[in-house]
Amino acid sequence: MKYSVVVLEHVKNPRNVGELPDGNAKSRVRSSSDGDLLQLHLLIEGDIVRECRFKVYGCGAAIATGSLLTELVLGKTIAELRKITNQEISGLAGGLPPEKIHCSVLAEEAIAAAIADWEARNLQSKL
Repeated sequence: MKYSVVVLEHVKNPRNVGELPDGNAKSRVRSSSDGDLLQLHLLIEGDIVRECRFKVYGCGAAIATGSLLTELVLGKTIAELRKITNQEISGLAGGLPPEKIHCSVLAEEAIAAAIADWEARNLQSKL
């Protein structure tokens, strides 16, 4: 299996690893294909992602896509987050082998779940 230079760099030096105790949007998603787990923490102020952290239990491609995802979402609005696709993440990774596409799908699912969590928290605070 051959990975791009981008994937290898993010595996060796993942960005934004960890948790955000003061984060206000969190998700934890698992891949049904191989059991990889991606946890995403966002700090959203107003409508903009100010901080982002991730943790992965999985393969190198899962680590790389999690790391790439954190760089992609920083500074984006909720509306922009909704448009992120697994194809975009895979493209930023320089392409993923077909058997690793599920890692970019996992990243897309993580951001969708984090948005849902943020919306639920905001709805609770308005009640």
